[in-house]
Amino acid sequence: MDNYSRSYDYQTGNTTDLAGAFSKLMRSVYVWLCAALAITALTAMNVASNSELVMAIASNKLYFWGLMIAEIGLVIYLSARIMKMSFLTAALSFAAYSILNGVTMSFIFFAYTMASIAQTFFITAGTFGAMAVVGFFIKKDLSTVGRALIMLLIGIIIATVVNIFLHSSGLALILNYLGVLVFTGLTAYDSQKIKEMMLVASEQGVTDQTQKLALLGSLSLYLDFINLFLYLLRIFGDRK
Repeated sequence: MDNYSRSYDYQTGNTTDLAGAFSKLMRSVYVWLCAALAITALTAMNVASNSELVMAIASNKLYFWGLMIAEIGLVIYLSARIMKMSFLTAALSFAAYSILNGVTMSFIFFAYTMASIAQTFFITAGTFGAMAVVGFFIKKDLSTVGRALIMLLIGIIIATVVNIFLHSSGLALILNYLGVLVFTGLTAYDSQKIKEMMLVASEQGVTDQTQKLALLGSLSLYLDFINLFLYLLRIFGDRK
């Protein structure tokens, strides 16, 4: 028997199929990613179809900032506490975050043409898919690159806040291109990190705990995809 594909647990007396567990966990990562993106897209389109609801949210600062705070708070809470939740609670929290994100993203349908949104989505999907494959198969350790990209992302966030007061279109364009660079790179970095995490988790088999790790990995990739899409849309999107 191949020692690399099967492992014996001397405490429980059970044999774990490492390759099978790894395959199931990686598949779970991308199934939940696709499900979350579908939930967000359907929510955004449904909310956008009700212009009165969108205007009510946009015109009421309490509603708008309440949604933004709830969205940020939920993703921080989920990222920090997921391993202490039940798997069902974690999955429902991820779904709730996907819905909240869909509500806030409904505004893009009023700012950009449907054709440019669709075009940008396919560009994002192609770029994301390519970088996820690179991250999965590349042998070079991307940890140093990942840390540099995270530092650059912090700089982009600070500069974006500053530009709210400066209203510089030139700076905004530079930040958009940098944002694309950051989240393109983070997709590869997160893909590699998730692969390594699932390799370790597969030694425990497919359990609620390892499934929650897969869900956490899916959340990381979801955030990469959404942010990459939004930055590309600001560059390539045709405004109405």
